[in-house]
Amino acid sequence: MSDKPVTLAAIIGAHGVAGEVRLKLFSESVETLARCTSFDAGGKAGTLRLVKVRSDNKGGAVARFEGVGDRNAAEALRGTVLTVPRSALPPLDEGEFYHSDLLGLPAISDAGEPLGIVCAVENFGATDIIEIERPDGKRFMVPLTPFAVPGWDSERLVVAADFAGQ
Repeated sequence: MSDKPVTLAAIIGAHGVAGEVRLKLFSESVETLARCTSFDAGGKAGTLRLVKVRSDNKGGAVARFEGVGDRNAAEALRGTVLTVPRSALPPLDEGEFYHSDLLGLPAISDAGEPLGIVCAVENFGATDIIEIERPDGKRFMVPLTPFAVPGWDSERLVVAADFAGQ
């Protein structure tokens, strides 16, 4: 896989008055975020170095970054996305994948017809769902099961014709 940036969290606001920030997590857990010590925050923020992070017990997290010492500095980071290179993530076991590895892949039917581009991966509780955007902008969803998605690699995602959203 390439070393493209992977977004792990976004800063959604300040927490308290001492420079902590509230995070919306896009990773599996706070522990995944804690394994990383620095994040590319883009634009004005540059690189942010993590000092500490903890769960907010609501599905998000509260973090402190080096050099962010008050509420105003924390609030200025609102909307900042925190990314790391793909190589900074832990290695995967057989059959595991990161959702980010699927994003942007061309999707084709098992008959070889182009369907569009993978634009989202969701999980509403039962299984992962792949969202594919067609060239005309319309989207359709496919369950990420072996019957519906017989395979994918770093080049493409194959969708069974019965699920191709025609």
